Amino acid sequence: MEWRCAGLKEVGVVDWSAELSAGAALLAQSSTADRVAEVLRTRIVEGLLAPGTRLSEEAIGAALMVSRNTLREAFRLLCKEHLAVHQMNRGVFVRVLSVDDVVDLYRLRRLIECAGVRAIGQCPPGTLDAVRVAVDDAERAVTSARWRDVGTADLHFHQALAGLVGSARVDELMRGVLAELRLVFHVMPRPQQFHQPYLVRNREILQLLEAGDGTAAEAALTSYLDDAERELISAYRERGIGSQAVDDEREHG
Repeated sequence: MEWRCAGLKEVGVVDWSAELSAGAALLAQSSTADRVAEVLRTRIVEGLLAPGTRLSEEAIGAALMVSRNTLREAFRLLCKEHLAVHQMNRGVFVRVLSVDDVVDLYRLRRLIECAGVRAIGQCPPGTLDAVRVAVDDAERAVTSARWRDVGTADLHFHQALAGLVGSARVDELMRGVLAELRLVFHVMPRPQQFHQPYLVRNREILQLLEAGDGTAAEAALTSYLDDAERELISAYRERGIGSQAVDDEREHG
């Protein structure tokens, strides 16, 4: 089955390898596979690397100025995180998630994010700053129709909700969940139509949290997540992507 992201620019090797060059500044001379994986993970969260994109060793190695062995270890880490998949005799590809993945991700999101909003009464001053920044960033991106940036800001909003739990382990877990979720977003043919209604709801949840009403915020968030899950599953079924993970996608570009 061939993956096509309707309404989105397909990402070729030249496009994203040029963008990756900026990530080289994040790597010290003694760069590790963990750091390389973080650069690639960030590009996935930003929506730059779409599902089915082949991760070229040559292009990425040149862009980040790292050895092939370091790069292969980074790929192994991404595969372990369910963000990439290795195909025998073909290479490593950004993973295409399934309907089962969507259901599982939303099950986990309800546990983590709802725990965050419930904790609002015990949060110290300034805890909501990251939530406010994410809401403001998304609304600014809308004014210039930067829908990829809107999607990124939305993920930051949900990361900030998880951050209300006050646990470094939860924060790390949520980063992985949201990286996978960004791959799910690519299934939506019209990003504006998908994201825009939820931005209003992000603002409403923020206002409830500012008022200290964790109960109402949790109810609003639960409804929000239920609606988003239904939309995404419907889009998957319309595209003919079933319950099993699709690991034999064709190369992009």
